[in-house]
Amino acid sequence: MAVSKSLVRQSHFLGTKVRNLRKSNRLTMEDLSSRCIRINPEYAPSVSYLSMIERGKRVPSVEMLEVIAEVFQKDAKWFLDNEPEQSSELTPDKGSRGGISGMALEPGFLFSNEILQIAIPEMLSQTGITGRQFAHLLIRAHQENLQNHFPNLERAAEDIGQKRLNLAVDDLLAMAKAQGLSIRWVKRPPKEVVDELGNSAKQLVTSFFEPPGTLYLNEVLRQYPTRLKYDLAVYIGHKVLHSTDTLQSVLAIGNTQPWEETPDSQPTSDLNAQDILQAWRDFESSFFAGALLCPKVPFRQLLDRNGYEIDVHTKAGVSPSVAMRRMTVVSPYPHWHYFDAYGPGKLKAVYRGNGIPLPWGNMRKVNDPCQHWAVFRRLSEAQASSQSSAQISILNVGDQPRIYCCESVNVIDPAGNNRVLCAGIDLLPALAAQGFAADAIAQELKASCVKNGGSTAIPNPIKKELRTVAKILNINWIERGIDTEARLICSRGAVCPRKPSCYAG
Repeated sequence: MAVSKSLVRQSHFLGTKVRNLRKSNRLTMEDLSSRCIRINPEYAPSVSYLSMIERGKRVPSVEMLEVIAEVFQKDAKWFLDNEPEQSSELTPDKGSRGGISGMALEPGFLFSNEILQIAIPEMLSQTGITGRQFAHLLIRAHQENLQNHFPNLERAAEDIGQKRLNLAVDDLLAMAKAQGLSIRWVKRPPKEVVDELGNSAKQLVTSFFEPPGTLYLNEVLRQYPTRLKYDLAVYIGHKVLHSTDTLQSVLAIGNTQPWEETPDSQPTSDLNAQDILQAWRDFESSFFAGALLCPKVPFRQLLDRNGYEIDVHTKAGVSPSVAMRRMTVVSPYPHWHYFDAYGPGKLKAVYRGNGIPLPWGNMRKVNDPCQHWAVFRRLSEAQASSQSSAQISILNVGDQPRIYCCESVNVIDPAGNNRVLCAGIDLLPALAAQGFAADAIAQELKASCVKNGGSTAIPNPIKKELRTVAKILNINWIERGIDTEARLICSRGAVCPRKPSCYAG
């Protein structure tokens, strides 16, 4: 089967276009192959050959391409590089799944396993990202893509905790001992640390494990039972899911990242299997801990009874961070985000099941952050405010304004650091689900914000529609946000939509 040389030179995106057309029309490879056979059995691709075309391993002949084109009622030239294409025709459609937008991985040969294995370490070395950081990025992308849906981990936690909400410290200690963990108490005072941005903060080692089965808990945790329960739940998770194999040896709080929790470790750009395995097992154990402390059905019922108020954490017997992270999991509404902000300009925990851009760096310094995000306005306050921080925000994602609402709370961690936790949702899918003109509402709010210098009172007709959504979602802080001004925010100062720009000059 001859392949035109000119076709080869113009086929770098061909496989992606075929694959996305097939998927958008809900066809399997078997379906597409059989359709091609009905049109022209001589030049129809087999299922295996079609798979190689989609992965960029083979280029179809001119005749075969014409058969595929006929199935989709396209001109054969549409599949070639020199034809204008929409990004949606190249980027896989994730449907209702969350996370940030993807990108087309074509030409296929450049994204082969062999090339990636060579290129990724070089990329990490040149960008300053460590192998462990990159492993955590991969896991976070997986988490966001699945919108926190890990039923096997939920079931494992429910088997141990029997779906009990508001477990006591003694309950967790008994579970740890039942898993063969021996408990010892030690004194470890906080220490001053300076991060890569020059920010000074306190770091506290809260617990650590010593093989084969001794768990050391910091005496300070006696004063912080919710953190004590979380640490115990994480180690129980490691034991249940992985025995003691690669058990996470240190848990710490303060100015630290998950990949920085081993104080004696040296950062390296090497990406090895052990880093990825350790990062994945740490994530699983952390997720297990949340599911053990806030089992899905009882916690969802508690949230429903309390309108998703953040202070529901006191009734669940957990920290605000555990409660807010679990909100993103157990809520029937999937379009959530969660930030844990600390220090000037740093994010620790990040979850973006609704695809919201990062407002600031969590691995690198950002020189032009937007000062209008609720999480960072709250962070600038010396002490927690008694007033609700609920905020309706308008943010351009791509070329489309979106409407977000969030609630933020100040906390002082056991190391003495001020942090702000923020949970929020994308309101556009909820508006669209009620038949409202979601895009038009977002455009109107954005225009009004721009006209009024960056914030605006929400017009009554839009208030009514937003309030309807708030009541259906049963989230009280959305209603409080509606009663305040909507604010323009941006992903970076360089794209500030305000007139005049906050960053002009």
